[in-house]
Order: sequence, then structure tokens, then C-alpha cells
Amino acid sequence: MANSNHNPEPTGARANNASEQDFAVKLMEHMVVPTFVLDANGLVIIWNQACERLTCIPASEVIGTRGHWRAFYHEPRPTLADLVVQGRADEVAVLYARREGQAEYRNAFSVESWCDMPQRNARLYLAIDSGPIYDNAGELVAVVETVRDLTVQKEAELTLERLATRDRLTGLTNRRCFDGMLDEEWRRTMRDAQPLSLLMVDVDNFSRYNATHGRLAGDDCLKRIARVIEGEVRRAGDTVARYGDEEFAVILPNQGHRGAAAVAERIRLAVEQLGLPEAHLQAHETTVSVGVATATSSLARDATPLLSAADAALHEAKHAGRNRVIGAEATVR
Repeated sequence: MANSNHNPEPTGARANNASEQDFAVKLMEHMVVPTFVLDANGLVIIWNQACERLTCIPASEVIGTRGHWRAFYHEPRPTLADLVVQGRADEVAVLYARREGQAEYRNAFSVESWCDMPQRNARLYLAIDSGPIYDNAGELVAVVETVRDLTVQKEAELTLERLATRDRLTGLTNRRCFDGMLDEEWRRTMRDAQPLSLLMVDVDNFSRYNATHGRLAGDDCLKRIARVIEGEVRRAGDTVARYGDEEFAVILPNQGHRGAAAVAERIRLAVEQLGLPEAHLQAHETTVSVGVATATSSLARDATPLLSAADAALHEAKHAGRNRVIGAEATVR
């Protein structure tokens, strides 16, 4: 009998391997974590029950197809698993803002992203993990993607962020956030050689208003004036903040002195036309004074000169009789 170097795998071993694979598939199918698996060609081979519940798409509609993107997006777009299958790891950084590569396991990624979830008609914030499975020869066999719904946690995080950056009474940007944004815009202005204007807006005789009409009426006055200022500051990149008790500030990036003065005059006139307090209270109408300053270039390291110039212009407006706009003729340098 001729000798042979071929040693076929024992029947029992093959049976054990098949049994282990069946167990692995059943395990994935019944996992409480939404999970799907793509083969080396990008076709869906597993879409577990938790994934069905999360996406509202039954496995029968996606198994054997590349249509799994429909579960997460309105338009065709690769999922994280697709990028791994196709060797497009460099695109992870482009498609996902929050990401974390896992160097200890090649081509495995963890990301977080808002997804449209068309079948659920709801936008969810998902934590997504995707990693490849290789055979003994190092060839890609499949890619597993797991998904966790973090929408509740993300919305709570965003709420806390809003509370941390918003004034509780008016809903405007608060002083702490304003300081950071002004410094950021100052650095951008100095780098790009673009103008930056700042308005300081103060409610005239507000202490007397509070003493006459009460604290609640004073709070309502500030909220109404805040809405007026927001309504007159119309560009998306501008910022309106509550700077102090009855003082507001407006950051106008890439806005020259003439344009800033025009915004300030709109604000002054709109507040005057509010007619606060109401006529039946028989008191003088509430008005605002506005100081305007503009920076075009400076050797200063921060926005202090701009803030000082706007504040000085505001004080000049107050001393000149209130209900007026004053802007320094010379820009801050």
C-alpha cells in the first residue's frame, strides 16, 4: 500500500467544528445586544433578533443582501462593518466624528454616531463596535458589528451641556460660555485678518424698573428684551449672551464697524418699540443703551482691548442720555 502524506481531518473533528459553528451562530442570533454579521463579500449572513427589534427590519429582508444600510440611513452609505470588509479604514475618521481605533485587534473600531433609523422613524445615537474574523490562514471570513442604543444617555448629556452654557432666565449664552467664545473668535480674527465687532447692551434704569414693578416683572422684561435682541441678530455665526444682570453682549464675527452699528441701532429701536412696561402701568418706557467696538488687527493676546472699548462706548452712551448707540470712531488695534 502506498504511503500518503495527506491526513484528512477526522470525521469527529469535522463534526465538532460544525457543531461549534452552529452554536456560535445561535449564540449571536439570541444575544441581547443588536448584532449583525457580513461575510467577506459584504453580504449579511446574520441579523439577530435584537437587531430586528432595534431597526424594525426582519432578518428575512436583509439576509443575503447588502441592503442593511437601510436600517440606519435614508441614503446609501457604508456601515462601519462595510468599511472593515472593504478595507476602507481610513474613511472611518471621515464618516464618524467620535471614534476610537483598537490597535490590539487589527481593523477593529468603536464609534458613536447619530443614525436616522428610517423604519423606526426616529433618530438614535448609537455606539457601534465592528471587528473582523480571520481564518487560520489570515484570510477575512466575516465582520461582526454590534450596536447599542445610547440615545437617552446622549440626550441627557446634551441637556447638561445646554444647562452649563445657557443663562437660566433668558436662555441666552451665559457669561462663562461667552468669555470662551469671544476669545476663540478673537484668535480667529487675528489669524485670518477679518474684523470682529462686539456690542454691549444695557437696559436703562433697570434698578428703578425693578423697584417700581417688582422682581417678577423685571425678569419678564429681561426675557422679552433677550428675545428682541436675538431677533435682530440674524446671522447664524453671531452670538447673543447675557453678560450681567441687565447687560447683554453680542459677538459679530467678520462684521465691520458700520454693519455692527446698524445691528445695534436695530436692537435699540426694537426695544423702544416694545413699550415696556405696558401703558397701564403709567411709567416711562424701557430702553437700552449700546456700545459698539470693532477690532481689525491687534497685538493683544486676548480680547480684553475689544471688551474694554465696547464697555467704554456703552458708558459714554449712558452718560450722554441713554437710549442711544455709541461706537468709537477708531477701531481697536
